[in-house]
Order: sequence, then C-alpha cells, then structure tokens
Amino acid sequence: MAIFRQYIAPFFVVLIFIIALVAVSSRIFLPSDMAAPAPVEESGEVGAVNTPLFTLSTLSPSLSV
Repeated sequence: MAIFRQYIAPFFVVLIFIIALVAVSSRIFLPSDMAAPAPVEESGEVGAVNTPLFTLSTLSPSLSV
C-alpha cells in the first residue's frame, strides 16, 4: 500500500495535470475563429429542454396508448 501512495498515486496526479495542461495549451494552435468561446443564445434555451426522454410507447410496445 505504501508503494501506491508514494509512487503510483503521485504519478497519476502528475499525469492528469500534464494531460490537462496539454489540452488547454492546444488552443494556441487552433485557428483564431475556433479559439473563441462558444456563442451563447440570447433566449437562454438550449435545444429541446422539455422533451421527454421516453414515452409509454417506448417503454412497452404492447401497451396501446
């Protein structure tokens, strides 16, 4: 257990940090129009928010609604 705490866990922490650093730093190499933040819609509605994930007909095909 001591080997995990002293060597393996710190290695994973450093590895995750390096992966995150590379992911964030890669924005430098993107074209200028892609490096900008994503546009935000003024209405505040994103896609179909109130759409049900399933209906009775998808739960059981034998039910007739």
